[in-house]
Amino acid sequence: MNDHCTLCTHTGGRLIWSDESWRVVAVDDEDFPAFYRIISREHVAEFSQLDSDGRARCLALICAVEFVLLDRLQPTKVNLAALGNVVPHLHWHVVARFDWDSHFPEPIWGARQRTVAPPAGDRLPTPPQVLDDMVRRALDETPSR
Repeated sequence: MNDHCTLCTHTGGRLIWSDESWRVVAVDDEDFPAFYRIISREHVAEFSQLDSDGRARCLALICAVEFVLLDRLQPTKVNLAALGNVVPHLHWHVVARFDWDSHFPEPIWGARQRTVAPPAGDRLPTPPQVLDDMVRRALDETPSR
């Protein structure tokens, strides 16, 4: 733990699921209602700093979240990113993207391309709260090894 690290001292979003090594949070973003972060509880900056079991577990969690998004939302694309330029604590972004979303095809941090109406959360075929429950169940079913 690093007392100066935002992801060591704060949840990083609305907690959906956790175990001893990882937590998964939903990011409250009106433009991207199917945006999750998978956050290491260990304070490391890079994926390669995890041991092989940690890397395997991380990928299993990413795939579990991505599978739910693909299955339930049928997005145009799912974006996966582990940047850490601003917060150098290992975390992955998993974001369902749609050709109608506010920034598509730009990255979510890029320039807005359009105004979305009705709001993005209302356009999803599965409501965000239900989606969170499905993500939680999928993560509970993901073998730890």
